Amino acid sequence: MTRMVNCVHLGREAEGLAMQTYPGVLGKRVFEHVSKEAWGKWLRQQTMLINEYRLSPINPQHRKFLEEEMEKFFFGGGASTIENFKPV
Repeated sequence: MTRMVNCVHLGREAEGLAMQTYPGVLGKRVFEHVSKEAWGKWLRQQTMLINEYRLSPINPQHRKFLEEEMEKFFFGGGASTIENFKPV
């Protein structure tokens, strides 16, 4: 049976994640309040951030930045925009 959540990003009920995809308190919050569809949107946003800012996931400062961006994406004022970014 599919787990449903009231997704904070989409603003409606949607299919939830099958398992916690991120560790810690933020990961638990994401699991409880973010849908599978919204998580996919975050992964695309995260990929864009990594590519545009040339981030390395093994760098602790870069991971902290991405975690802050994830929190903003789901629970804050929304995604950060990248100046002069034009999707292909």
